Amino acid sequence: MDKRLVFVPLGGVGEFGANLALYGYGTPGDYDWLMVDCGLAFADEAHPGVDVLVPDASFIIEQRERLLGIVLTHAHEDHLGAVQYLWPQLRCPVYATPFACAILRGKLEEGGLLAQVPVRIVPVGGHADIGPFSVDYIGVTHSILEAHSVAVRTPLGTIVHSGDWKLDPEPRVGKLTDEAKLKKLGDDGVLALMGDSTNANTEGHSGSEGALLESMSTLIGEATGRVAVSLFASNAARIETVCRAAVANDRVVVMVGRSLWRTVAAARECGYLRDLPTVLEDDEGERLPAEHVLYLVTGCQGEQRAALARIAFGEHRTVKFGRGDTVIFSSKVIPGNEKSIGRVVNSLLRGGVKVVTEKDHFVHVSGHPYRQELRQMIAWLRPRYVLPVHGDVRQLNGHAELARSCGSTAIVVNDGDEVRLAPGEPEVLTQVPYGRLAVAGSRPVPLDTEAIQARRRMMFNGAATVLLVLDADGEPSAPAKVILRGLDLPEGAAEKIRRTAEARVMDLPRPRRVDDDEVNLAVRQAIRGELKAFTQQRPAIDVEIVRLPATDAVSYPARRGVR
Repeated sequence: MDKRLVFVPLGGVGEFGANLALYGYGTPGDYDWLMVDCGLAFADEAHPGVDVLVPDASFIIEQRERLLGIVLTHAHEDHLGAVQYLWPQLRCPVYATPFACAILRGKLEEGGLLAQVPVRIVPVGGHADIGPFSVDYIGVTHSILEAHSVAVRTPLGTIVHSGDWKLDPEPRVGKLTDEAKLKKLGDDGVLALMGDSTNANTEGHSGSEGALLESMSTLIGEATGRVAVSLFASNAARIETVCRAAVANDRVVVMVGRSLWRTVAAARECGYLRDLPTVLEDDEGERLPAEHVLYLVTGCQGEQRAALARIAFGEHRTVKFGRGDTVIFSSKVIPGNEKSIGRVVNSLLRGGVKVVTEKDHFVHVSGHPYRQELRQMIAWLRPRYVLPVHGDVRQLNGHAELARSCGSTAIVVNDGDEVRLAPGEPEVLTQVPYGRLAVAGSRPVPLDTEAIQARRRMMFNGAATVLLVLDADGEPSAPAKVILRGLDLPEGAAEKIRRTAEARVMDLPRPRRVDDDEVNLAVRQAIRGELKAFTQQRPAIDVEIVRLPATDAVSYPARRGVR
């Protein structure tokens, strides 16, 4: 049977976050697989009690003996953050450049996996041979250090997986995009480009990090009180830009947020940010005059546990902002985060703080290419096919339209599509299992598990807990207790629910009354109807049963005569 080259995205196509792409080479049912990126996504309000989502990798987990490696394009969470959660089921080598390795090691250490995961360090712009896949790293500029596109060479053609990139003539930290290497790939022939589509509908150029320094310096110079700049913690170049702007205005930098410190430590380990000015801890900033301090803080996306939200709501132990102070959001709004950011902004404004965003002043440049840059990449690579990735459907379609105007054949695919790239014309062969899993503790679990569904019901429909104290014979030893959360019930409803629960227990035959599962099911069914009648909803119901030994049982008069 003829060998094939296939592409299977399990995350990051038609959506943001949780990027995970698979390339397979071989005969159907007997492919060697290479994974490019293994990222997470942050949960929104639709997933209460869940912070992190990861791709459902069951398709490749079932074939993990044929998974030869995970190639990481860069160190952003949406490209490497799921390794610590999925690797125990994948158990293959991980390839990354030094900065990404430094970030990954910290995560693996937190997860107790550092000694287990074989991490292979690839030099910046380096090369790795992984089974039938020959992988070249091509340096590109992005909003993080050591971002790379990867060229995956196979016997059936070369694929360029762009990762996240832009064309920045003055990145401030790190190297320029490797134009010569990209042109050489185009000269040698590129079968397919899997291209970043984030800004595919925005005409023009994304702008340069270097141009921000003057703008930020001017803005900070106009401020009279404390200044805080909130940014993506991984953006080492922006950290450097803001620090320079602070020094130019006689301000001392105070860094607030563990992830910022981790980025700086990893960058310095790899030879970057060595000449930053002195940076202080958050508790040291209290002693500085307001007009001579600048805070670098995490939480530009309104994250509830991040530094900026805790400061905005008065919950930070040392940092306080008030009237006359200025907070600058040096970032863009990631779709879906509008509400959380709005809550933080409104709280700051109520406290008299001036808030500046990219809509008010030049304080941010995107790390992703606009249409002018996309055209340039296609012109250099001259790919036969362009498959847009990293974006929602509107952006994928915009990228496809642009690629066709540049002379390439564009194919819009979705997560879960198994796409034959060669031989012959590209074709979607089938759909494989895909989706997202919730991280519970350190373990990914399906979003439809009882625990996750219960959290969702509690958020939207409220919750009722019934506590039963029974003796070894199934007789009540104390009155049942009903606890209601998030439910607006009429007076007397809780007492009626309590009596219904007690009566249902006593209605059970004695052999079933001594079985906790039987009691639990019976009481749930009995009070579900009561709750629906009161609320017209289906609250989460929890029945807790405490069993007392016969010798400890307390007489409960109400049980007498109830049968």
